Amino acid sequence: MSAYADRYDVVVIGGGAAGLGGALTLARARRSVLVVDGGEPRNAPAEGVHGYPGREGTPPAELLAAARAEVAGYGGAFADGTVASATPLPGGGRFLVVRDDGTEVVARRLLLATGLVDEVPRLPGIDLLWGRDVLHCPYCHGWEVRGTPIGVLATGPLAAHQALLWRQWSDDVTLFLHTAPEPDDETYERLAARGISVVDGEVTALEVADGRLAGVRVGRELVVPRTALAIAPRFTARDALLDGLGLTTAEQTMAGHVVGSCVPSDPTGATDVPGVWVAGNATVLTEQVIGAAAAGVRAGAAINADLVTEDTEAAVMAYRASGASQGEPLGGQDFWDARYRRSERIWSGEPNTEMVKEVAGLRPGRALDLGCGEGADAVWLAARGWDVTAVDISPVALERARAHARDAGVADRIDWRAADLGAGFPAGTFDLVSAQFLHSPGEMDRETVLRSAAAAVAPGGVLLIAGHSGGAPWEPGHADLVLPTPAEVVASLRLPEGEWEVERCEDHERVQQAPDGTHMVRTDNTVKVRRVAG
Repeated sequence: MSAYADRYDVVVIGGGAAGLGGALTLARARRSVLVVDGGEPRNAPAEGVHGYPGREGTPPAELLAAARAEVAGYGGAFADGTVASATPLPGGGRFLVVRDDGTEVVARRLLLATGLVDEVPRLPGIDLLWGRDVLHCPYCHGWEVRGTPIGVLATGPLAAHQALLWRQWSDDVTLFLHTAPEPDDETYERLAARGISVVDGEVTALEVADGRLAGVRVGRELVVPRTALAIAPRFTARDALLDGLGLTTAEQTMAGHVVGSCVPSDPTGATDVPGVWVAGNATVLTEQVIGAAAAGVRAGAAINADLVTEDTEAAVMAYRASGASQGEPLGGQDFWDARYRRSERIWSGEPNTEMVKEVAGLRPGRALDLGCGEGADAVWLAARGWDVTAVDISPVALERARAHARDAGVADRIDWRAADLGAGFPAGTFDLVSAQFLHSPGEMDRETVLRSAAAAVAPGGVLLIAGHSGGAPWEPGHADLVLPTPAEVVASLRLPEGEWEVERCEDHERVQQAPDGTHMVRTDNTVKVRRVAG
């Protein structure tokens, strides 16, 4: 992924009524929004949109063009084409969206408005007539074919119900049994009472004259004149992107019968994957245009509320780190517990690279890991024969670390301790004392902690300190954050002359992933000192 990928609050995949309803709501909420759309709306063959107050009969393309202009008027962006993949980025809370042309964007949230595919019966002539004379929704098309000869193609157990429904628009309705089960006596009686004729046998073709439906052929010989045919497609949610997001489809039923597949969601459109919403026919297969647009509006509002929560949490963290808060001491247990609870995993799960490099050649002994966090360094050390005491202020982090150690089979080699290093220091001496990125907002006296760390190093042992040389480049005001240089770290240890050797004291660059998933270069430093005398 390029570090220069465009970033948006929300990427909306699909530019139909649902996608544009969500995009309009989000753009009006001052969110950065990108709508990616392939320009192939499901209702393109229809002459007009119906049941949409104020826009009754508007051609679908005209309605979409007006909605796109409205979204653009509030700052929403558009990209033509399709999305090849959408995947969560490491660390949670961000998604990488790759378009079919290879363009990459990063989104904080996703709204899937990808719609569905109508799986229609395979009959000669049906594709030519679909959306004009071959129809599926009486509320969308019933008025336009009112009073005409209407056929209903039976392909499932709901066919009789469908025929009775279409009877509201015409008194000339014929039910073609085709491949559906034989109706029971009660159903035959209901059809007869409404004057609906029933034709047995399998439909083999649709007769077309001058580009319009003229009749329905049953078997080889019988042709029943009809000018409209109602069918019941299987509605299948588009699922090309679901695997990459960890989503699956589920069956949607009507009157106890499966009518298709959908992406499950709650009433706001939230899916089981945090940060991913769905709206429109992808989740409610029978939604009409106005309902899809309304679902998009609801999802857009829910997404904005979710982003507001995240923005507020980040602001609170920054507020505490700035020293403005007068509550819990900055960097205290509550602070770090809250930070770890923000995600199932904060760090990568891998040990610190420089620690691995500097420790790999040491003979295993007793190690002290200060600020162990979720335990990646401690587990790595234990797996290589070290007996580790691992200390952190956060019980939340330590619980995750214990689980990590159990999974790695080294739980018996690590002593996990919850402690505030600013208030006290573990007793004993160690062959390795490691303090990797022991930074904390607030009043922790890092110099005093590191001097205590040096005092805990056994003769011949090593003190290894890693730290940042400045703020993270993606954080506001990072250039104003002044942190000690490696030489200043060594000086602050106040090591007795002749008792220690400085084996490493330098700045170095590394690539780090930002919260939005991009990769940036930042400068860190490493100090390695060895005690050579008691």
